[in-house]
Formats: sequence, structure tokens, C-alpha cells
Amino acid sequence: MDAPTQAMTNWLAPLADQLNLPVVVVILGFLLLVGLVGHFLITRLVKQLHRVAEHSKTRWDNVLADAIVRPSEWAMWLVIAYLSLGLLGGADQFRDLLRQAADTGLILFLGWVAQRALAGIETELLAEHRGKRQSDERATIRATVRLARISLWIILALMILQSLGVSVSGLLAFGGIGGIAVGFAARDLLANFLGGLSIYLDRPFTVGDWIRSPDREIEGTVEEIGWRMTRIRTFDQRPLYVPNSIFASVALENPSRMNNRRIYETLGIRYEDAACMAPIVADVKAMLESHEAIDLGRTLIVNFVSCGPSSLDFFIYTFTKTTDWVTFHAIKQDVLLQVLGIIESHGAEVAFPTRTVLLGGDPALPMADAAEAASGD
Repeated sequence: MDAPTQAMTNWLAPLADQLNLPVVVVILGFLLLVGLVGHFLITRLVKQLHRVAEHSKTRWDNVLADAIVRPSEWAMWLVIAYLSLGLLGGADQFRDLLRQAADTGLILFLGWVAQRALAGIETELLAEHRGKRQSDERATIRATVRLARISLWIILALMILQSLGVSVSGLLAFGGIGGIAVGFAARDLLANFLGGLSIYLDRPFTVGDWIRSPDREIEGTVEEIGWRMTRIRTFDQRPLYVPNSIFASVALENPSRMNNRRIYETLGIRYEDAACMAPIVADVKAMLESHEAIDLGRTLIVNFVSCGPSSLDFFIYTFTKTTDWVTFHAIKQDVLLQVLGIIESHGAEVAFPTRTVLLGGDPALPMADAAEAASGD
């Protein structure tokens, strides 16, 4: 019997004699009562702290409160279970086994609190009230939290093994020798794992990004980045599962991170409207410079560019402020409609492909030959 249990026995022995009950029963009843009262008090205290955190200016105390709310409800019972182990007389081996289990439970309890804290930190850093974050910033936060979570559970696993009597140093030495054999046996799995790790470290994309590869038929929205493969939802709503090792050997575009979208169009007017080209170009450029959706901090060009086979061509090169796909096309439609209106306002017309055939000689001769041939018949 350990010291805490011996102290409770000495303290509760007179009460057991008065109730004519075994001391063990009285101690168990006492521990149960303490557990119920402690559970109630801890729950009320933590909820009160949570309410105080809700009314504070900072948000980090909310993260801490959320992390300890659920685990604290079980903390008292873990302590009671640990104390009650001392009541087991004899069966030292069984009692030692239960103590190991209690130590493991305590380690898992601490890991649970840390896990909830990491989840709260990630949620808080990505919350909308902190403003819109860029894709690479979201990837950095998720990668850091993911690596911290992996490191946490590796440390907890080593602590649990140590509490169970497993030699951690021997296990690590075996890992260095056996890692070579495992590497050959699971080469593809290891390549995908390292590919996933490189994605988290290099941050070429994150969940929610639209990515495409010119080298492979890969295009869609990233839904999940796992340690073995990445799930992409294509634009026809089919899931595409790509091994992470693929991303180490292909070129990848991330349109979600572009700053602007480009309008690059070439239009042509008829040759007979050549006199209108200069004012049309000037008016189109003035229209774009006054358009609220055009980013004037980027390159803006409107110029007569070439004499085509059937048209005089000018081109528009500019960028919109938005990167949203649907909004961009609405802006592009508005710009093109205004350009057509400017062309029409100058009395010009948009050219379409035409061909003029010139016949050599007197045009009346072929008609006379045809009439003579018809009378000869």
C-alpha cells in the first residue's frame, strides 16, 4: 500500500469502524464522492473561465479554454483511478500493470490537451476575423501545425513506450538499421511521403487552390493533401487522386495565387474605315483608363498593330483587379461591348474575312463568247 492510500486508510479507519464497513469500501466511497464533487467544481470553474474568455479582447484565451474544457471533465476521474490502485492488496504484478496503464492514460491525456490546443491555434490563425490570407500563408500555417502535431505524437509515442518498459534507445538503434530494409521495401510509399512533406515545406499550393500542370492532365481544385496522395476535384466534379511524388517531377501552375487576370484581345475594322483607327484607339484607351475594374498599376496597351488580309487590327492588353473567374468574364464582356460601341460611334464596322477576285482582260469578252456559243448550238 503506497503512502497516499495509507494516509487515507488511517484517516478513514475510525469512520469505517463506526459504520461497521470495511475500510476499502469506505475509501472507495470517499474517492467516488471526491470524484463527483471535483468533477462538478472543475466543470463549473472551466465553464466560468470560458465565459470570461469570451468577453475578453484577445482571442488566445478562448483557444486555451476550448483546449481544456473537455479534458478537464475527465481529469479528476483519472486522478481518482490512480489513487484507487493503491487499494489493491497483493497481486503486485497486476497492480504494477494497472499503474503503467494509468501512466499511459496520463500521457494520452496531456497529448489530448495539446492536440486540442494545436487545433484551436490553427482555427484561430485561419479565422475570417483576422482578414483574408493569401494561399501561401494558409499553406504555411497548415504545414506548421501539421508538423507540430506529428512531432507531438512521436514524442508521446516514445513516452508511452518508455512508460511500458520498452527501451527507446534500442528501438531507435533498430530503426537506423531496419530503416534501410524498410526503405527498399516501401520505396514508393516513402517517395510519396517525402513528396507530401515537400508540399508542406515548399507550399506550392494548399487546400482550396486551383492548380494545373502543363506536363500532365492535372487540373482542378485541391480538396485534401495527404501524406501519400493529394485529392483534386476536376472541373467536371470528378475526384482525381495524384501521388505526392508526381509533384516533385512536373511543372505546376497555381492560378489561385495570381494577382490579376489579363484581357488580351485583337479586333479589326474595315480598310475603308482607316481614317477612324486613331480616334477609336484613343477612345478605347480612355475608356479602359476610366473603367473601375481595370488595374491601372499594371500594363495597359491599346495600339494599331497590323494590316491584316481583310482588316486593320488593333489589340487590347490590360489587367483586371479581380482574379475571380466569373467576375473576370463579366468585366471582359463589359469591356468588349463598350469597344464595339466605340467602333460604331465612329461610323466604322468590325471587319470580317472577305475576298475580292479580279479577272484580267475586257470583262465583256467572256459574255460575248458565251452568247456566240449558245447561238451556234
